[in-house]
Amino acid sequence: MFLQQFFHQTATDIKVSAEQGSQFAKQISNDFNPIHDVDSKRFCVPGDLLFALVLNQCGLSQQMNFNFLGLVPADRALIFPKSAAGELLLKDSRDKVYLQVHRAGDSLNDQAVIEHLIRSYVQFSGQNFPYILVPLMQEQQVMINPARPLVMYQSMSLNLDHLDLQRPTVNLVDASLNVEGKRGSVELQFSINDGDRVVGCGAKQLVLSGLREYQQQAVDQMIADYRARQG
Repeated sequence: MFLQQFFHQTATDIKVSAEQGSQFAKQISNDFNPIHDVDSKRFCVPGDLLFALVLNQCGLSQQMNFNFLGLVPADRALIFPKSAAGELLLKDSRDKVYLQVHRAGDSLNDQAVIEHLIRSYVQFSGQNFPYILVPLMQEQQVMINPARPLVMYQSMSLNLDHLDLQRPTVNLVDASLNVEGKRGSVELQFSINDGDRVVGCGAKQLVLSGLREYQQQAVDQMIADYRARQG
């Protein structure tokens, strides 16, 4: 599995260094959020990497719901439960829970299929800014704080009709932004396809904090800065 380079595993736990988390975000997800920079004081392990690690360690189930409950700092020892059935809690050695996963239906451990799904999902997920979020913010006439852009991963779910899969891919179906004061909730709905067949669906929820009045010049500068970070 291609994920081996992005974590370190011992007999008891899994750790992700800042370098590994940053490389995953930039090389696999095409996600250049500053919070995933190696030298960021607010560095956290990408939520998409946590999603990928769950599938890598515990397999793919027909129905999966992921709730992100806390930011994982670099080199935090994460303990994966031995049982992959039902509810799965990703904790550290002090029992702090960072991720809650509900699983149902049949399960699959075919690493080739799982890798296809992981790669497609995280590449889809990494396109949030600017391609998806900017049109939504423009429509609602709000924007995130350019000096401290806070876009947090809240939850995601996927539902598969069956697990007879070959090369599953993820495709955006709809996106919406609900604004309540300085806080916004984004929902991205997606289909899961295998070749020309739709085999499932899913949704991803994000939280935007520190919203303010939309200013095109400031948004244009954020986009330019982000693209400059992409090289």
